[in-house]
Amino acid sequence: MQHRRPRFSKKAKTLVSGTVALAAAVGVTVAQADEPSKKCTDFDTITLGKYYVNNNVWNREKATGTQCVWDNSRSGSTISWGTNYSLANSGNGKDYDVKSYASSVLGWHWGWKVDKSSTGLPIRVGDRKPVKTSWEFTVSSNPGVMNVAYDLWLHNKNTADWQDQPTDEIMIWLNRQGGAGPLGSKYGSVSLGGAMWDIYQGDIGWKVYSFVRRTNTTKASLDLDDFTQALVRRKLLSNDKYVSGIESGTEVFKGTGRLDTKAYSVNIG
Repeated sequence: MQHRRPRFSKKAKTLVSGTVALAAAVGVTVAQADEPSKKCTDFDTITLGKYYVNNNVWNREKATGTQCVWDNSRSGSTISWGTNYSLANSGNGKDYDVKSYASSVLGWHWGWKVDKSSTGLPIRVGDRKPVKTSWEFTVSSNPGVMNVAYDLWLHNKNTADWQDQPTDEIMIWLNRQGGAGPLGSKYGSVSLGGAMWDIYQGDIGWKVYSFVRRTNTTKASLDLDDFTQALVRRKLLSNDKYVSGIESGTEVFKGTGRLDTKAYSVNIG
């Protein structure tokens, strides 16, 4: 299934609700999903050290229903969080429309919510800094049409802020359910991180590249630099671009389901 990813509205770019201060020992926070940290308002956020969790129902006009996010724990650079959702097409919504992307955010997402200096971003693609990430998660048995994916945002400068549209977006699909498919057309394939990936290329006012894993997984350890360099080698991406933001979460097209991130981390350099 192909889908369109329309540009975010200004509201989706800038609207961020209040954060939750997490009181605990230095470097460690713990909460339960049934505690007040559970957030069910669109664009609610929860700060977890250098990351924040964003209840990003960015295509609300195409959706009816609800989505919630919560945090479970943080230890150093590793976080645990979850989301559940029940989303259907609104009157003008279509099955191929992505409705939401509940996600953890590191760095830029139409601005910088967390102290920029703590994120390690932006980084120049050509500097070849390792971007080591690990992610272990579970998906509910009947999640509808959705994926579990990273989302990287790139700019042509290292000073991008809320008003700066990205030049490139790179998605890395680890898991997909219900026939979910990426934007654009297939460009080729590549072997990275011990798996085969199909590369798709599209355009929504900026270039969108999607690496779709041929077999689903619920656990990954990757160097995201491998993916940017795969595009550089194919002359699809310039070494002079900057990775400004790194997200991980679930794009929901429709359905009722749940994503639980058991452990997730990103370490740069």
